[in-house]
Formats: sequence, structure tokens, C-alpha cells
Amino acid sequence: MREREFWQLLEEVFGRTYGRALSRDQQLPALGNMTVVEALESGQEPRVVWNVLCDQMEVPDAKRWGARP
Repeated sequence: MREREFWQLLEEVFGRTYGRALSRDQQLPALGNMTVVEALESGQEPRVVWNVLCDQMEVPDAKRWGARP
């Protein structure tokens, strides 16, 4: 997953406004309490950050990847 794909999924799954707020405000204990933005800036793989965020927000697997087939 590329970072561009990460941001597209974030908006698709959480909505633009809420997704962007989550990315700035939601701390991820599994990633040292960094926010999404901090984790990506520190070099974490977007797929790892995405899975950690979805796990924390209890997004079911069926919805985790958006409307993709």
C-alpha cells in the first residue's frame, strides 16, 4: 500500500472530515502512542498504520478495504 492509497481508504472508510481528524488526533498505542500522521512521517509502512488504526477503531474486515471487490 502506498501512502496515497492509505489516504484514499481513510476517506472512504471514515469520511473525509472524520478521517482527517482521526489522523491528527487518534493516538495509536500499538505504534508508541503516535498519531497516524506521526507514524507515517516516522517511516511506518502505510499498511501497518492502516491495520493498527482499523483494529483500534474496530473496523470489520469486510469494511476495512472500502468498496473494493
